[in-house]
Amino acid sequence: MPDTSRPVLRSSEVRGLGLRLREWTDEDLPVMAELFDDPDMDRWTPLRSPFDVAAATAYLAKARQAKAENRGINLAITVEDDRPRGEVLLRSAGNPGEGEIAYGIGRQYRRQGLAKRAVELMTRHAFHDLEMTRILIRIERANEGSQAVAASAGFHLTDDAPVIREREEGPFTLLTWERTR
Repeated sequence: MPDTSRPVLRSSEVRGLGLRLREWTDEDLPVMAELFDDPDMDRWTPLRSPFDVAAATAYLAKARQAKAENRGINLAITVEDDRPRGEVLLRSAGNPGEGEIAYGIGRQYRRQGLAKRAVELMTRHAFHDLEMTRILIRIERANEGSQAVAASAGFHLTDDAPVIREREEGPFTLLTWERTR
């Protein structure tokens, strides 16, 4: 029986703010590997380095499965030439009306406002098209760059208890940022 408490997370394209957020394709796999094989991605996201085409293929398969199961959408961040520059994803946060956004921008495309615009656009999409009421971003305590993106996109730090996640190199602490409709 389908879960009717969650909005359908099946958008394949969102446009605005000079961006086109679109589904990843098999043709994007080499670009995905180039963007995600980065020490900062390894440090701040669940994506491990080295991240090669085989890792990209497995990652894309998981993203497609999440979409098929209505658990989330992973969209490439593109501009006028349609070359991916990063990714923004939206997942159900577990409670009705809540979503969680995550994002990453390739090293060569940082400091161009892409993350802020992608977060703003995905948040707008979640509120207006998916009728969500609360959007979360969970950011590692030391990730000042991502915290600046969240703040500039209208999110604020909550009093929610930190989320502790385990990794090979030990636990890391995520703080919760939110924006409500």
